[in-house]
Amino acid sequence: MKIHHLNLGSMREIESTTGLPTAPAVCHALLVETPSAGLVLVEAGLGLDDVARPGELLDTEWVEQVMPALAPAETAARQLPALGFDPADVRHVVLTHLDVDHSGGLPDFPGAAVHVMAAELEAAAAEAPSRRYRPGHWAHGPRWVTYGEGGETWFGMEGARPLEGLDDVLLVPLGGHSRGHAGVAVRDGDRWLLHAGDAYFYHRELEARPVAHPLMDVVQQLAQVDAELRIANQARLRTLAHEHGVDVFSAHDPWELAQRAG
Repeated sequence: MKIHHLNLGSMREIESTTGLPTAPAVCHALLVETPSAGLVLVEAGLGLDDVARPGELLDTEWVEQVMPALAPAETAARQLPALGFDPADVRHVVLTHLDVDHSGGLPDFPGAAVHVMAAELEAAAAEAPSRRYRPGHWAHGPRWVTYGEGGETWFGMEGARPLEGLDDVLLVPLGGHSRGHAGVAVRDGDRWLLHAGDAYFYHRELEARPVAHPLMDVVQQLAQVDAELRIANQARLRTLAHEHGVDVFSAHDPWELAQRAG
């Protein structure tokens, strides 16, 4: 198992509250080389269609506020060949949720199975087109693999679901940001990583005494569907990180990505 940390879409610059350099927000994704299931992409980021036709694929107000770079070289479809991989060898895409900046690259991997919580796909189908859900990202008819309630307990987290056709990868429900939001847990040898998606936005929210980011906290409050659940799940993430040694990171914090990619 080898894991690559990628940025699949730079966005507007944000300032740190601790003196770290100002940096663009990112779309933090994982490319996982598995021994038996080929390449697995965790998050699809923004894709080639978004870059080529943002006025058609993306919400205009979202583009104005988020200021995505829309750089072809940042898409997974371009980064994989640069790493020596054929995008056609991506057999699985695992999504924390279906927001525009997490699902945009799906059309670039039409042969992949797309794993997502059933509640998230249902919400997207009911609400699209909207600011967060853009139907052009799944107009090609992905091979959806959905997961409902139930599952197992993982480090005290209820409802973790092993993924069909994949070993050592789990969907871990982390509701609050969206209806079917989930983290993606990946075993890396004797440790676990958890891509927490948009369950939090800034690394200091995982500190024992959490510190929110002035701008990013506004964004997550505007996007949330259940504030109480979102905040409760952040407490659970702190427990995972501090008591169980899980490497927890989020989708848009550039300093988390720089630390792991470096």
